Amino acid sequence: MAQEAVISKTADNLYLILVSMRPKQWLKNGFLFATLLFSKNIFDPTKTAISLVALAVFCLASGAVYLLNDLVDMEQDRNHPRKRLRPLASGALDPLTARCAFAIVLAASLLAGYLINVPFLLIVSAYLAVQIAYCTFVKEIIILDVFSIASGFFLRVAAGSAAIRVPMSKWLLICTIFVSLFLALAKRRHELLLLGDGAGHHRKVLEEYNVLFLDQMVSIATAGTIVSYALYTLSEETITKFGTTQLWFTVPLVLYGISRYLYKVYKQGDGGQPEEILWKDRPLLACVTIYVISVVLIIHLHSGSLP
Repeated sequence: MAQEAVISKTADNLYLILVSMRPKQWLKNGFLFATLLFSKNIFDPTKTAISLVALAVFCLASGAVYLLNDLVDMEQDRNHPRKRLRPLASGALDPLTARCAFAIVLAASLLAGYLINVPFLLIVSAYLAVQIAYCTFVKEIIILDVFSIASGFFLRVAAGSAAIRVPMSKWLLICTIFVSLFLALAKRRHELLLLGDGAGHHRKVLEEYNVLFLDQMVSIATAGTIVSYALYTLSEETITKFGTTQLWFTVPLVLYGISRYLYKVYKQGDGGQPEEILWKDRPLLACVTIYVISVVLIIHLHSGSLP
């Protein structure tokens, strides 16, 4: 009986650790595939396999960050309508167990990153450093907190590029920065509205924000995303690389996707969890699916690299 109790307790802890690592949010790690998508390597089995391994590494790294975040924010999360249900905030998971899990998962992500290549390891290390800084003190510094969140998306794209050793277009990198800010600002706006007058009790820095300021920042990030992507599709570098001018046909899909996301943020009050919006909103999911298929067909039909 005692052995069964130990096994049951261990299984429960492993499950709670996995929940705390937030596998639903690992969809964000899909940004690693950006370079693979915008290159002629998506049908290269070796580079695709490396990208999948890199994805797994970032799932470990981001999972470690989420564990640390829940440890640091445990008391504040108890005042949040949704976060109070998390294993640590609710008391279901022991903090010491979570600390041990954080150390193990962190070490595993760094070791696995090293096995891919050193440039990839350096980016994983940079991601972890930025996110650990965010969890411990940067989250209380206005504007810099949003930039720290956004950097996570950008570093994922850079990591995907480093993993398969394929350079990325400067315009596409700029676009990634803007879309990362767009998602981070929408997340902060949602949090501010959700908590209302009690926002400052959950996180002091939220008292420094207001909806009007965030709306203006979202507008800047939106414009930057659309313009930089359009310039990427029309740049001489892109046309020469893929041998076609037709990539600009995907610009309307980007416009619709961003417009649909803005609709979810402003009309339906979403924005806190980008991955949930993508999975639950069928028009947005359809738009993203059509976009990816269109990019693959345009790039690979003209390069003759379709299998």
